[in-house]
Amino acid sequence: MKSPMSSLVSAMLALCALPTLSAMPTDTAQADRDPHLWLEEVQGERALAWVRERNAATRAVLQQHPRFATMRDGFRAILDSADKIPYVSRRGEALYNFWRDAQHPRGLWRRTTLASYRQPQPDWETVIDLDALAQAEDENWVWAGATCLGPHYQRCLVQLSRGGADATVVREFDSRSKRFDDDGFTLPEAKTDVAWESADSLLVGTDFGPGTLTDSGYPRLIKRWRRGQPLSAAATVFEGRAQDVSVSAAVDRTPGHQRTVVARSTDFYNAEQFILAGDQLRRINIPSDAEIHFWGARALLQLRSDWAVGARRWPAGSLLVGDAKAILAAKDAASMPPLAALFTPTATRSLAGFSTSRSQVLVNVLDNVAGRLEAWQPAATGDGWQRREIPAPFPGTLSAQALHDPELGEDALAEAYTLSYTDFLTPDSLMLGHTGGAPLQPLKARPAFFDSSALKVEQHFATSKDGTQVPYFLISAKTTPLDGANPTLLYGYGGFEVSQQPWYSAGFGTAWLAQGGVLAVANIRGGGEFGPAWHQAATKAHKQRSYDDFAAVAEDLIARKITQPRHLGIQGGSNGGLLVGAVMLQRPELFGAVVCQVPLLDMRRYHRLLAGASWMAEYGDPDQPDEWAWIARYSPYQNVTADMKLPQVLFTTSTRDDRVHPGHARKMAARMLEQGHAPLYYENIEGGHAGAADNGQKADMMALEFAFLWRRLQRR
Repeated sequence: MKSPMSSLVSAMLALCALPTLSAMPTDTAQADRDPHLWLEEVQGERALAWVRERNAATRAVLQQHPRFATMRDGFRAILDSADKIPYVSRRGEALYNFWRDAQHPRGLWRRTTLASYRQPQPDWETVIDLDALAQAEDENWVWAGATCLGPHYQRCLVQLSRGGADATVVREFDSRSKRFDDDGFTLPEAKTDVAWESADSLLVGTDFGPGTLTDSGYPRLIKRWRRGQPLSAAATVFEGRAQDVSVSAAVDRTPGHQRTVVARSTDFYNAEQFILAGDQLRRINIPSDAEIHFWGARALLQLRSDWAVGARRWPAGSLLVGDAKAILAAKDAASMPPLAALFTPTATRSLAGFSTSRSQVLVNVLDNVAGRLEAWQPAATGDGWQRREIPAPFPGTLSAQALHDPELGEDALAEAYTLSYTDFLTPDSLMLGHTGGAPLQPLKARPAFFDSSALKVEQHFATSKDGTQVPYFLISAKTTPLDGANPTLLYGYGGFEVSQQPWYSAGFGTAWLAQGGVLAVANIRGGGEFGPAWHQAATKAHKQRSYDDFAAVAEDLIARKITQPRHLGIQGGSNGGLLVGAVMLQRPELFGAVVCQVPLLDMRRYHRLLAGASWMAEYGDPDQPDEWAWIARYSPYQNVTADMKLPQVLFTTSTRDDRVHPGHARKMAARMLEQGHAPLYYENIEGGHAGAADNGQKADMMALEFAFLWRRLQRR
């Protein structure tokens, strides 16, 4: 069982009239000075009229590209293709999958058995037809997942989003009868955290009314809600503070080792965690930035900072294992039981993830940003641990997922796992493995969507401003001329410890690489490619290092004569949108085009918009004068001026994005237009933070972006 904090960290981003620090404006004063504040009214009539006007102007330009329609239709065919791998998760004896295709644009939640899944055409049983449900209920439902109660997995809490927003409606569903229970547990639309405590009891964090959400808009209270009881009567069992990011609950139902963990995330990377027994709380005395994962009688600890335990000092990025009962009983580090390391980082190796079978831990390792897989098990002598490297494809991205269900104990899948592999030129493949060491067996493989035989992948290193060596991948034709005229797209993210590992993109392949474009993917600081230290080197006061790294990769591409500024574009989304927005202003002479997707841009107000307050551990608090001093140097909205000579930028966002406020992109585009720049802007009315709610919208958005890139960067 993963800790509640891991789910928060898992699924999540020249000064212009800058006041002196001694005369910083209040928020009200700042609002008075911002003529575009009205664009933060997400559904405001005036704001939406502006959006429609900008959308029309952008379409009028980009739809004229001769390949726009071809690219849009090609993207749609790829997204709707029945040849995609139907990735699955185990629930009891069934393997579940969520699937979209041309006939089911909203999607099917379906299931099959492993025996059937191994066949070329599995026999799928539809559990929920989301298209039929949306039509019957006249709702724009987007699938947001389901939590089912083991070991039978009949009772499920299905989460449905309107238009792709993070906020969801939760409804109890019977997976056997395939019907929603009208008298069952139902929660209205909110950013909800919910866990089954028993068949008749839930632990719920949601919007219970005024004062029950954090400043970030997430739950502040966990309540025990019993079947048949009105939600208003649910009893509070755990409470966080308004300034926390969120509270959460997770239940481990492993027979003989049942545990409930509740946590208050004090910031994006730190949490106070407690064992909840009845109404009693007992604190788990591990570092606040460590994650705890229960595995039967043992616990696994994943460290984000160095930790001294007795005479040992375990480095950040380590994965440790020890007796769970003794760890939970420890009052401090000095009273911790003996711990063993299943992974410790090096300068080039970091922990990419892990999964547990009944008897072994499968450890994913990044080795210079390429995946390797190890298996660890207790030594036969009962003293220490044994390591075995699992032969697997290399160098690319590996992801192992054990099929063991701890609630079922020993069964045929207790030691089985799936292993996926991909790289920039190799389509995804899925294999079935066994911890006993049997050879990997092919399960599924995605077909090639473009001819990669004439392409190559290289890894290069650029030297950043402070001398740090920054790796990046370069994907190009084997015969790419070094004449500085190749249309080149540089992609980056650089935040929240998210690694940019090799991936296979049929869209990039067909619309960019196969057409003569070059793709570069930067592994800049702020990401997790080399563990927590690589991330922490570019947070808060040091965030500028991400931008320096990204610019250094651009300079390296130019120095190698791969491209030159008029043929070099950059792209990033969310935190990556902030990245390209900042670098566009700091080094405009390096680029010919910028695609800035669902971005943060007004860093003076980001913490006041939607989930923005939850990211202050990454960026800092702009209300603190010393911290605003760092942020002010790169915040795009405050730094753009009329006298800058800038590359053209395309901003894209979504009205239904309730994570990164669309006001960031709206206001930045409006300010640039006011200053005489010529940005393009497109806002999808649906889609949430992903930018699109279905395959048709996604294909259309991608076609607009690639039409923009080719229009700006192609050889002339």
